Amino acid sequence: MITKKTWLKPLLVSVLSIALLSACSQGGNDKPSNEEPVAEPTKAAESAIVDGKYTTPIEITSVGRQRKYTNGDTKENNVHSRWAEEKLGIKIKNIWEPANTDQYKQKLQLALSSGEEIPDFVPYYDDPVVIGQLIDSEEFMAIDELFEQYASPVLKEHAEKHPEIWYPYTKDGKKYALPILENLDNDNTALWFREDWMKKLNLSAPKTIADLEIIMEQFKNNNPDNLPPDQVYPLTGAMKSGYNSWMGSLEWVFAAYGEVPEQWNMAEDGTLRYGSIHPGTKQALAKLNEWMKKGYIHPDAALWDEGKSAEIWTKGNAGILPGAQWIPDWPAPDLVKNVPHAEYKAYPIPAGPDGKIGTKWRSSTGANGNILISKDAKHPEAIFVYYNYLLENYANPSVGGEFEYGFAQGYDWDIVDGQPTSDPAKIKDYNNEFMFITGFNNNPAVIPDLYMMTLVKLANGEQPETPYEKLLAQKRKPENWYGAKVVMDQKDIRRKNYFNGAPTETMQSKWNLLKQSEAETFNKIIYGKLPLDEYDAFVERWKKNGGEQVTKEVNEWYQSVSGK
Repeated sequence: MITKKTWLKPLLVSVLSIALLSACSQGGNDKPSNEEPVAEPTKAAESAIVDGKYTTPIEITSVGRQRKYTNGDTKENNVHSRWAEEKLGIKIKNIWEPANTDQYKQKLQLALSSGEEIPDFVPYYDDPVVIGQLIDSEEFMAIDELFEQYASPVLKEHAEKHPEIWYPYTKDGKKYALPILENLDNDNTALWFREDWMKKLNLSAPKTIADLEIIMEQFKNNNPDNLPPDQVYPLTGAMKSGYNSWMGSLEWVFAAYGEVPEQWNMAEDGTLRYGSIHPGTKQALAKLNEWMKKGYIHPDAALWDEGKSAEIWTKGNAGILPGAQWIPDWPAPDLVKNVPHAEYKAYPIPAGPDGKIGTKWRSSTGANGNILISKDAKHPEAIFVYYNYLLENYANPSVGGEFEYGFAQGYDWDIVDGQPTSDPAKIKDYNNEFMFITGFNNNPAVIPDLYMMTLVKLANGEQPETPYEKLLAQKRKPENWYGAKVVMDQKDIRRKNYFNGAPTETMQSKWNLLKQSEAETFNKIIYGKLPLDEYDAFVERWKKNGGEQVTKEVNEWYQSVSGK
């Protein structure tokens, strides 16, 4: 499964905040101060870089994840470290090797609060709160000059198309982290239907919410598997953490009546407004209340996270699972295991009564995490040398190139019966756990639009030609291909969250209470515990209790980082 859900999640903000504020208040007493932490690339390199390699090997420090080792490798001497030194002239020393998120959190806390050595390159996944605190610690350098001098054209071109990639890492007009690219549109939502039910009931793809309701009624009361109505809940929902979940999401219902909730959308006048207070939200809540009464949604949906919500679909008791194009990789295999005759297929998002349609645009910046560079790094440009090589050679390998079949022969690919293969079942001691600096999810370098474009090409019946296309055709199921095509055919309906900065001043004191009030009000309306008109009272309270001021501050932030 290709997803952003990796072991390295954002750190616990409430605890880390204390450590970072402590580091700032101490004024760096444990280390010499650095009045100008901006890198000077022309002075940084003591060894010349020729054809992407240091002429004299240099040593850098970073963070590695504890991995399994095969073929006699060790953490000090392994296939990745040997490759980096031989190919790039870079000796990598992982001075931090946390086994899990908690250990990484503790190590970062200790280093920033005590003056302990910080690695030259610190990978971190997107949490604007913590990113802002890391930048404020003054332990990391601005990278503007480094980026201009060293960044690959691939990265520069993407950053130019998606300037919002920099917003969380910008302070006083300077950029403080190197974004690590990911697959664009990878997690965007389609609706995964029980296709065998659709066939048996002779139903067509729903174009509107009204069409969808006809299908849900048939799934529940005329079930093709002869399930009684009280055992069928046609639509899965994961409402525990809101309506914009990465699976089991319901934000498309809200968008059918106005806007995506729980995010900051672009209004017609060019300002940002909070989607949950759009007038159409009241209609969406009324519709969800109607579906709850009819038993289209399970009554425990408010208690379910994404994984739990999918269980009624994989057990055969639900007909529709909102989720990404990778659902065939997980959890669809559980459905086929539990219900052997089951078939599933991705369908487009339906429109509301006025033709409105939308979903949250996940992976909208094409970045998943970043690398912060210590102000004390002797070779700050080394991360660009390393990342550039992977972007230009590994992300979309060429025929005959060193990465044509994978990263390393005898690890993630090998020659078996005279043919190259990356099938783990065919490779003795298969191992794809390489300690890449740029990420802990085995995607050290990707070209953002390549993955979805390739799946669409396969779905259109075109033959894979490049090494990347051939590998993807082997790894991804045809249902996966067609799911990607459904997503990309509706690319224009995606709604971007325009606020990805650190919490504003008023957010810090009032946002949690505003969010709590929103969740309680929405859930109670959906469950019939409050009348629909309570939504109007909620909006007024939201504005008076800080929402109006938050809106002002969010727009001021957006103008400051975008220049608009």
